[in-house]
Amino acid sequence: MKTKKVTLLNDPIYGFISIRSPLVFKVISHPWFQRLRRISQMGFSCYVYPGAHHTRFEHALGAMHLMQEVIEVLQKKGVEIGEEESEALQLAILLHDVGHGPFSHTTEALLAGPISHEEISLGIMHKLNDEWNGALDLAIAIFTNTYKRKFMHQLIVGQIDLDRMDYLKRDSFYSGATEGNINSKRIIEMMVVVEDQLAFEEKSLYSIEKFLMARRLMYWQVYLHKTSLSAEFLLTKVLVRVRFCFQNHLTPKTSAPLGYFLSQNHRNTSLSDLQLEKFLLLDDSDIIQGLKSWQVEEDKVLSKMSNMLINRNLLKIKIQNEPFEKKSIARKYERLEKQGLSKEDFKYFVFTGVISNQTFVPQDNEILILTKKGKLKELQEVDAFFNSEELSRVQQKYFLCFPRDKHLT
Repeated sequence: MKTKKVTLLNDPIYGFISIRSPLVFKVISHPWFQRLRRISQMGFSCYVYPGAHHTRFEHALGAMHLMQEVIEVLQKKGVEIGEEESEALQLAILLHDVGHGPFSHTTEALLAGPISHEEISLGIMHKLNDEWNGALDLAIAIFTNTYKRKFMHQLIVGQIDLDRMDYLKRDSFYSGATEGNINSKRIIEMMVVVEDQLAFEEKSLYSIEKFLMARRLMYWQVYLHKTSLSAEFLLTKVLVRVRFCFQNHLTPKTSAPLGYFLSQNHRNTSLSDLQLEKFLLLDDSDIIQGLKSWQVEEDKVLSKMSNMLINRNLLKIKIQNEPFEKKSIARKYERLEKQGLSKEDFKYFVFTGVISNQTFVPQDNEILILTKKGKLKELQEVDAFFNSEELSRVQQKYFLCFPRDKHLT
């Protein structure tokens, strides 16, 4: 795995990130991975936090760097991880987000239908593996949790995994929301493997508590901030309208790959080779290019919404703990009707829904603690703080989007 040549990348979070494996370097250099430079990490969060312009590319590299740190810590603690396994772990975490679409989660359902970005990532890994004669076999086995050493998958998918560890630290840095600035070094130093399961030494309890609370706060304060939500919902409505235009024999200007997905409904449970090839041509620039041209489309609904999004003239959004009454929505409809908008178009400007967040999921990918007496226990057994119903309860809030007065003039 190791070679004389070491490539160093300078990262603002961790300093120098080293690439020692020729195969890892080959993956990073591949056009499908380079595409992540053009996929924003935080969608429209930059409409709230001006510095949040980083991409999935930096995030994937950061997660890989954390994996290198984990491997070094575990090896020092006597966990045998061979060179092939080390390389596969780095590849698995490096490629975990390669299947994201434009603006990350925002366009996922509209472009790929019911297929998640994780499934697309796996499809891409299989394509690369075929191209490279099985070089990613072990990385895929770890990614899909079919490899015999189960703790390796837990490093990639878990309540305290390296994906979350990097995005909290990175998104906190670029947004300036300091609540997400976790001590990843401390958490990694406390990692152990017991009975083939990932666990944490008992003295890491407060670091784990900080990690879980940082995730909770980042979701409410940053990821679910009402302004970025409004922008994301508006983009969703724009793409729905573009699809409507195609279905009604109008032809809004789009890039070829974006037009391919929006001119038809893709409801398959997996992407064909052709669909995957088209999907990998998509990035944020397809959406931005589309929005700019749709501002002058003859379809007035599409034109208005695109203009609003490009110029950050967003729908107003209210968020509350209870569902919105029907009469509240009806009053918003009445205002639209007075402006001459047809009832069929109301749904693009007035809509409601649910957002949710959960700090701690005790029944899912349990966090295990190695006590000072050498016993393996679940987190909530060791610290009563994590037995709180508030921590494990799925918190739901209801939103209502509607036009501001200036939108109606």
